[in-house]
Amino acid sequence: MIGDDVFARRAAGLEWLLFDVDGVLTNGYLLYTWRGEVVKLFHTHDGMGFRLAQRAGLKVGLFSGRRSKPLERRATELDVDAVVLGARDKRKEFEKFLDEHETSPGRIAYVGDDLPDLPVLGRCALSFAPADAVSEVRDVVHVVLETPGGAGVAREMIERILKARGEWEGVLSRFSLG
Repeated sequence: MIGDDVFARRAAGLEWLLFDVDGVLTNGYLLYTWRGEVVKLFHTHDGMGFRLAQRAGLKVGLFSGRRSKPLERRATELDVDAVVLGARDKRKEFEKFLDEHETSPGRIAYVGDDLPDLPVLGRCALSFAPADAVSEVRDVVHVVLETPGGAGVAREMIERILKARGEWEGVLSRFSLG
């Protein structure tokens, strides 16, 4: 855990928000149809959170160890800035991501829930975990969120970051009733 001042300083320097998928944007369950197709459930609040982050000038990326058609479709619908699929070795794929996007770990916030996320979580400016992440992840991240995986984790993370950056009211102004 880090203090509010350090959190705000790091949030101000962010360029990218990266999200693991299974167990973060979904509840981690894999549901197969009788045809063997995978069904994934995504929370609409996360999608709105992505749009709010992008409106504030942040880039959003998905960083998944799996490949799936539902994830590809959701990424397209949300117009995310980067998608890394099939990242079995997240350390290696993260290095590749940094090179391809000409950025550094100090400009990235990442949320993950399980052991394969540890090499990335340990390098980013800000690291987050859903409430139901494995204990090894909860023990090393900067913030353990109140929300469990698949229930709006990204939205909670994004709200915290935008509030720390002083941008929350600005992105909300578009939705005001007045």
